[in-house]
Amino acid sequence: MKFDKLLEETLTHFDADDHQSNSAETPLRSDAFVLSEEEKMARIEKDVANILETLGMDMSDDSLKGTPKRVAKMFVQEVFGGLNPVRSPKLSTFENKYKYGHMLVEKNITLYSTCEHHLLPIIGKAHVAYISNGTVIGLSKMNRIVDFFSKRPQVQERLTRQIVHMLQSALETKDVACVIDAKHLCVNSRGIRDVDCSTVTAEFGGAFNKSEVKNEFLEYIRLETTF
Repeated sequence: MKFDKLLEETLTHFDADDHQSNSAETPLRSDAFVLSEEEKMARIEKDVANILETLGMDMSDDSLKGTPKRVAKMFVQEVFGGLNPVRSPKLSTFENKYKYGHMLVEKNITLYSTCEHHLLPIIGKAHVAYISNGTVIGLSKMNRIVDFFSKRPQVQERLTRQIVHMLQSALETKDVACVIDAKHLCVNSRGIRDVDCSTVTAEFGGAFNKSEVKNEFLEYIRLETTF
């Protein structure tokens, strides 16, 4: 990801601990998990069929007959599977026996999510870092956290905060950061149809609010992978 001077200055002045937001929680009703996944899929299947029929599609066509069922399964078990807390990644941590005291950065984590305003895809990269306070976490767990929260109807600001908050909880440290650079197809493929623009969000916790630490993180994610 390339950062111009304006972007760097914006991120440098972004303080997550002072950031005002209504909530980092996904807006779920209290009865969100009363229905089983099978019951949800059965309801969604009927709703999708009704939408397609309303649009004038011939649901007896071989290409369309299975679409409502496929979409229902995709919604419940795949693209919105992160709504179900049973799919939350198991975040085992380990003692930092190596005594590694610098930041660890997992960059270019592929991200697929869905904009909750138009239910269109969000596609991008997440860059996540932490500084150990005595414990470490498996590298793939950072990818799994990104994947878990991405598989919901989302706004990018909330997604960025959720990733940081889960890592902070698992590692018992505030020293966690995340930057996301993503394309929103609700902007790229409809409305203004600006195919080149992307959205950048950042969340900096603890030591990452210090200019020198934040800048070090930004330098790391500028580095090009050489293989």
